[in-house]
Amino acid sequence: MTRDDSVSRLIADSAAGDEAAAAALVPLVYDELRRVASAALRRERADHTLQPTALVHEAFLRLAGATEVPWRDRGHFVAIAARVMRQVLVDHARGRGALKRGHALVRIPLEGVDVAQMPGSDVDLVVLDQALERLAALDERQARIVELRFFGGLTVEETAALIGASARTVKRDWQMARAWLKRELATVGPPD
Repeated sequence: MTRDDSVSRLIADSAAGDEAAAAALVPLVYDELRRVASAALRRERADHTLQPTALVHEAFLRLAGATEVPWRDRGHFVAIAARVMRQVLVDHARGRGALKRGHALVRIPLEGVDVAQMPGSDVDLVVLDQALERLAALDERQARIVELRFFGGLTVEETAALIGASARTVKRDWQMARAWLKRELATVGPPD
């Protein structure tokens, strides 16, 4: 049984009320959240005040409070965790922006990006979040691919398996989404 199968089984058993499975799941889920948090924070500015442990704890609290979400398997968990990490980081960026009105926005360079290897950068997550919402209205799959790759740090293959598409489709949609976001973000100017 692979690690993914073990996590998926523990998720199913935990959802069925098995307390031992829930206890065994917590360290595995925490490790998965650490991986997602590390991937998300690699793309943040070097002086970011939110540390991986704090991001994991905030996401874990939000995920633990989401009792109405029936986790299906590891992939579903990673997808939800990536979305929660995005929300935490955007909330943090909004709070930071409220403190620094008038601070110039930094555009996100998405062309030529190898997400898994992308170095830290000044990313305006509020602007990216707004652009992703607009992209989702046009193409939900492309927005989800950006979310999974950018915020979740998933590879093309992991993303393809998670959304049930081919790696070729994910690569094509990733390229199209990056081009759309580049154009969309180029129209966003610095605040007055």
